[in-house]
Amino acid sequence: MKTEGYKVQEYHGPVKRYCQTMDLRDNAELIRKYKEAHDRDHFWDEIKQGIRSVGILEMEIYILGTRLFMIVETPLDFDWDTAMARLATLPRQAEWEAYVAQFQQCSKNATSDEKWRMMDRIFYLY
Repeated sequence: MKTEGYKVQEYHGPVKRYCQTMDLRDNAELIRKYKEAHDRDHFWDEIKQGIRSVGILEMEIYILGTRLFMIVETPLDFDWDTAMARLATLPRQAEWEAYVAQFQQCSKNATSDEKWRMMDRIFYLY
């Protein structure tokens, strides 16, 4: 368990945060391959570039067993629906989604926005 925490990106102003969840298939080898697909040596550059091009500033994925938790940070004027519709059309995005679907509990033809379920914030400490 990582108890020392994670350093976060600093911005020159406020940002919006979106939190989403998804489940992986309950298979240790598939989970290992999913983690590998997201490491620095295997994550596809075109996908990273596409994420940035739609206006996403930061994206983090955490895992506990088969449960994934994703944090997405964006500028305040970011429009989620517009960005996700555009992201789905970018080079290799459909190919990436089909590839990672083998590890996820979802339809093999689902877009990223269809796979990840948006979470509701119920508490914050500011």
